[in-house]
Amino acid sequence: MSTHDFIAIGLGPYNLGLACLTAPIEELDGLFLESKPEFDWHPGMLLDFATLQTPFMADLVTLADPTSPYSFLNYLKESGRLYPFYIRESFYPVRGEYNEYCRWAAGKLGSIRFGHQVRLVEYDEGDALYTVTATVGGETVRHRARHLVLGTGTPPHLPEACRGLGGDLVHNSGYLESKARLQAKQSVTVVGSGQSAAEIYYDLLADAPAHGYRLNWVTRSPRFFPLEYTKLTLEMTSPEYVDYFHALPEETRYRLEAQQKGLFKGIDADLVNSIYDLLYQQSVKGQVSTRLFTNSALSTARWDETAGGYTLGLHHAEQQRDFELRTEGLVLATGYRYRTPDFLAPVLDRIRRDGHGRFDLARNYSIDSTGRGIFLQNGGTHTHSITSPDLGMGPYRNAWIIRELTGREVYPIEKAIAFQEFGAPEGVVA
Repeated sequence: MSTHDFIAIGLGPYNLGLACLTAPIEELDGLFLESKPEFDWHPGMLLDFATLQTPFMADLVTLADPTSPYSFLNYLKESGRLYPFYIRESFYPVRGEYNEYCRWAAGKLGSIRFGHQVRLVEYDEGDALYTVTATVGGETVRHRARHLVLGTGTPPHLPEACRGLGGDLVHNSGYLESKARLQAKQSVTVVGSGQSAAEIYYDLLADAPAHGYRLNWVTRSPRFFPLEYTKLTLEMTSPEYVDYFHALPEETRYRLEAQQKGLFKGIDADLVNSIYDLLYQQSVKGQVSTRLFTNSALSTARWDETAGGYTLGLHHAEQQRDFELRTEGLVLATGYRYRTPDFLAPVLDRIRRDGHGRFDLARNYSIDSTGRGIFLQNGGTHTHSITSPDLGMGPYRNAWIIRELTGREVYPIEKAIAFQEFGAPEGVVA
């Protein structure tokens, strides 16, 4: 049984970034376990036109180590695409290209083990080591480590009304593989408020005249909110704001978490405008067969197997009025929510919880009682605000975790970069 300094479970962009940043550190031995056979980042949403909502510098490594050989720019150089990217003059990579970049980086690393389904994590008090049990092709393997880094991501979330519902509804995470089936129906409804809902609606709207389906978009939000991406707002992804937010009382943090969704779950403004332009272009030809419903929360859902369709019960918040919508195809672009992995059951007594029952992340991203044994990637909007799911803050978080693992600051960690002050100053301001 091998023993390592740390074992990272799950391989999304954050743990992949950790693998890249720890690769050159000779005194640090890490192992990365991923259940999938290869790296694949949200394959169901790799639409041809979709781009990241963060600039290319928010890659796996650059904001921690601009000299890293695992940077997006180095990927472009090695793949012969640096000059085309330069001529394109856009900071925002195509999402499919970002996925290929991550696959390129993963292919250069010897510390990653694909096809490892983690089943159990246990702790040996005598040796002060975690034992991770995984299955690989039907065989059981075990590895030990002094530290764990959890990067299992956030699984798809289905509204309560749709859990256990029959039929062939699809969460946005499986959109592309279901697209042809959806377009063969007479009507399709997209439910959701964020970027994924907007991308799917735009994609289906573009093809609607050719296929002849009716298309609906339902959101409980008062309007189709654009992502707030102004520069002073972006300072909320700063070290100072993380310090400020983390130090707030728990109830205040939870209140702010609910209010800040538009800062990381809104729709790209250019996409909002493109949707309107496409609606207008189709209206000139009289081809628009679509309805957009705002303020409309999904409260009930029924599947009629005989008719082959759904009846959605919707509640209009401002008018306090209920209505129903019938549709054959149903796409739930209802996001993702963190769920505690089952394999943690034997060590849950070592993990801190807050008053709401969620992981109590320390400022250094640890969740265990020792304060430096188990670290969490993402899943911390209630403790670290919008920096938790932000790709650009991944290298920053990893620099913190690496400092905890090594006992030294391998990658310089920024302390203060914001122009604004987030808390009240002490005393009199002259």
